[in-house]
Amino acid sequence: MATLIQSYEQQYSVLTADITAKIGRLKTGNEENREQLSREIHANFEEANDLLEQLELESRGAGAGSRVAAYRAELQRVRDEYRSVTTNSNNYNIDSEEVYDEWGGANEQRRKLLDNSERLERAGKSLTEGYRVVLETEQIGAAVLQDLSVQRETIQRSRGRLRETDEQLNRSSRLMNSMIVRALQDRFILVMVFLVIGVLLCAGLYFSVT
Repeated sequence: MATLIQSYEQQYSVLTADITAKIGRLKTGNEENREQLSREIHANFEEANDLLEQLELESRGAGAGSRVAAYRAELQRVRDEYRSVTTNSNNYNIDSEEVYDEWGGANEQRRKLLDNSERLERAGKSLTEGYRVVLETEQIGAAVLQDLSVQRETIQRSRGRLRETDEQLNRSSRLMNSMIVRALQDRFILVMVFLVIGVLLCAGLYFSVT
C-alpha cells in the first residue's frame, strides 16, 4: 500500500513539473504551438486530478494521513499561473475562462463522487455491523432454543417419572386394598368358625344334660 502511494506521489510530482515547464514554454512560445501546448496542459491537469483522487482513496484505505490537500493547493496554484498566462495573452484563440470553469466543474463533480463514495463506504460499514449484530442475535437465539429444548426434554422425563411413580402408587394402593379385604375375609371366617364351634359345644352340652 505504501509503495503504491509513493508511486502516485512520484507520478504527480513528474506531472506538475511537466505542467510548469509547459507553462514556461507557453509564455515564450510562438502562436503556432500555443494551442497544442494548452491541450497538453489541459490533459496533464486531468491526469493530475485522477492521480490525486487515486492517492486520496489509497490513503483512506490505508488509514494513514496524506498530503493530498497540499498537493491540491499546489495544483491550484499551477492552474492560477496557467490562467494568468492565458488571460494576459492577447492573441490567444482558446477561451481560457471557459476551460478554467470546466476544470472547476470537473473538480466539483469529483469531489461529489468522493463524498458519495465516503457515504457509501459508511453505509457499507453500517450494513456490515448490522449483519454482525444479526448473526450474533441469531446465535444467541439458537443457544436459547437449544437450552429450551434441553429443559423441555428434562421436563418430559420428569413427567414420565411422575407417571411411573403414580402408577406404582396406584398398584400399591390396589395391593393394600386387596390385602385388607383378604384380612377381613379371614377374620370373618374365623368368627364364623368360632360361632359354629360354640353352637356345637352348646348343643353337645344340652344333649348330654338331657
